[in-house]
Amino acid sequence: MRTRLVASLFVAAGLVFILSACSSASMPTGEATSAAPAVKPKLGIRANGDTEIQPDLAKVKSEDLKKVYSYIDEHIDDHVENLQRWIRQPSISNSGEGIPESAEMVKGFFEQLGCQDSRVYDVGTTEWGSQGNPVVYARCDEGAPRTLVIYWMYDTMPVTQPDVWVAPPFEGRLVEQAPYKKVLIGRGATNSKGPQMVQLNAFMAIKAVTGKLPVNLIFVAEGDEERMSIGFRQFVKTHPELFKGAEAMYRFGGQSPSGGGSIDGGSEGCVYVELTTSGAKWGRGPTVSDIHGGNKRSVDSPAWRHMQMLKTLVSADGNHVNIPGFYDDIEPMSKQEAASLEVAAKSVNMDIAARNLGVARFISDDPLTFLKMARYGTSMNLDGIWGGNMYAGGAGAILPNKITSKHNFRYLPKQDGVEITRKLRAFLDKEGYADVEMKVIGDVPWAKMKFDSDVAKSLMHTYDIFGIKYGQPVDVPTILGGYWPAYLFAGRGPLDIPIVGGAAGMGGNAHAANEFWVIEGAGKVYGMAGAEKSVATVLYNFAGLNGMPTSTN
Repeated sequence: MRTRLVASLFVAAGLVFILSACSSASMPTGEATSAAPAVKPKLGIRANGDTEIQPDLAKVKSEDLKKVYSYIDEHIDDHVENLQRWIRQPSISNSGEGIPESAEMVKGFFEQLGCQDSRVYDVGTTEWGSQGNPVVYARCDEGAPRTLVIYWMYDTMPVTQPDVWVAPPFEGRLVEQAPYKKVLIGRGATNSKGPQMVQLNAFMAIKAVTGKLPVNLIFVAEGDEERMSIGFRQFVKTHPELFKGAEAMYRFGGQSPSGGGSIDGGSEGCVYVELTTSGAKWGRGPTVSDIHGGNKRSVDSPAWRHMQMLKTLVSADGNHVNIPGFYDDIEPMSKQEAASLEVAAKSVNMDIAARNLGVARFISDDPLTFLKMARYGTSMNLDGIWGGNMYAGGAGAILPNKITSKHNFRYLPKQDGVEITRKLRAFLDKEGYADVEMKVIGDVPWAKMKFDSDVAKSLMHTYDIFGIKYGQPVDVPTILGGYWPAYLFAGRGPLDIPIVGGAAGMGGNAHAANEFWVIEGAGKVYGMAGAEKSVATVLYNFAGLNGMPTSTN
């Protein structure tokens, strides 16, 4: 496995801000510094914003942790600027835009934190046939008794509708968005640079106050999460030894718009495919290139054939998968999982939920049915389709010679993603579409997690301190918690460690226009300062330094 060294000039130029914002280390002096430095304009961030809740300091047993809280409040302007700088660096995995630069930038983050071992790994060609994006790894040995893995993704989705954005996607502009006086708009703001910078700022604040972290950290940051984690999968399977000594993993996270705290860990499954219909494979229609659309009067269309093919795969409303055997082997939801959703459904306002997501309404108007579909449902989605005349507006007659659509299947225990693709292939052949090409982009299997762990208890204790309500986690292994490559760490891959994700703070519009991260909180949603304090608290809880007893898992 090849390892690429950091471009020192890039790191020096791009990451000095972390030293000035979060470290007590002094900058070198000399002739170049004899002139009075320019006064940096301040953002005027209100650390507490308009929040109705604050951490209960009577429950905070560590005096060092209280000092960290104060430090975060005093430096919140700098911390927000750290996020702005990261947002301004594009990192779009599907196009590759900014990926090498972003990997080096993240490596610089970990070096500034003081990690003794920080590397960028070129993972090479993956098992799916595509080049994987670099994985950034770092180990911070603080001489502490306990060790946590910190999972990051530095890649983002592309910007597909720039005209809909209220601010440029890579500017990091602060705007007012009711009920919040300040949110940061930018691609990656919530998915996932905002909550990850919250973590980094919190870690740097701890080191600035105390000189060391309460736990050892192992960072792993992938650049392929939006591409089915193809490079990350290869990296973890190839280098399990790099996680030696890790007791648990702590993921980034945040609150819901109502202020509730998430406790994540498990993951549904997702397999991604592309389907292509072409005149060359079909033996009808244009075979070499697109041709003039006027020829449709006498020439067959691969595009219309593709539409008819897609029609066979799902019901008329698109909500039921017609592929034979697709629903085989699904493990029913446990009684405990069902009970937890019944409790959660009582506090769901369907109108508010739809408005927060930016949809007209959900498939079902019943809160419990909605939650079961959203948290333990299956689907085949049409993520995109292209071919022929792709220019918006105007005209231009084109008869495409090829059309491609891409689809993700969400699946459950005990379904198998690779088996789903086999069933899809068999169904296409049976229906007379053997000429339709199928390309598997990647597969992320489902993974269950137990929440009876020190790291989960550390998060719940943090929520108790911060006055954040949360649903009690189920006492059986569960996938409830959203999609991510949990299987690589949760026992279905090379590692088997407890995982939890969550923190204060909130963002929204992931994969959509006007993605945002809340800077100044309001109501029961904390802003960036509160989010950073919650992350610091999780670390102190896990280390056993904040009055919470711990045990060895």
